[in-house]
Amino acid sequence: MQVIDLRGVSCPTNFVKAKLALEELDNGTVARILLDDGEPVKNVPRSLKADGHRLIGLKQVEEGHYVLELEKIDE
Repeated sequence: MQVIDLRGVSCPTNFVKAKLALEELDNGTVARILLDDGEPVKNVPRSLKADGHRLIGLKQVEEGHYVLELEKIDE
């Protein structure tokens, strides 16, 4: 499982970095993306889902930080 740490990265840069990191992965790979609370946790999952990736789960792991799990789906 690939871990992509985007804590401390602001919008929309975090989405761009997530998208670039996912391009390096094989189709069907599950990735964990670490996100900050607020705009990142609202926008990044929605944008990646709109790109066709399958969201598996989103959970808060500590105050202000979330883990998004998704499966990379090639377009």
